[in-house]
Amino acid sequence: MQEVNFDEVVDLILARDNRFHRDAYGFLREALDFTQKLICKENQGKVRHVTGQELLDGLRQYTLHQFGPMSVTVLEEWGIHQSKDFGEIVFNMVEIGLLAKTDRDSRDDFRDGFDFNDAFRKPFWPASRLKREAKPATK
Repeated sequence: MQEVNFDEVVDLILARDNRFHRDAYGFLREALDFTQKLICKENQGKVRHVTGQELLDGLRQYTLHQFGPMSVTVLEEWGIHQSKDFGEIVFNMVEIGLLAKTDRDSRDDFRDGFDFNDAFRKPFWPASRLKREAKPATK
């Protein structure tokens, strides 16, 4: 069996769908590895399929770890503006054979995963702003 060259396969994806930057595909692959390691640790070393929701959580954690307060800026530069965009990238990779899916996996798994503001901006807000945001509006 011939080994797949990731960059060449991403070229094929980008020829069909250029909504997302090349780097988004490599990043997603790294985030999937990160997520699989987290799940493997939780399951006493057992490897299993990662669900869309698990991948989104892993993507959120990995993005914050890699880019910190610049997370939204980097993701938007790559064409990623909401969690459903991660699903589009995943399914582009599935359709070309880079990733596998089960019958239960779908693009909808990524649709309303998380709000980018809550996931990537709020962790870096000062405590005073968080407190202000948490207070209920008074009449």
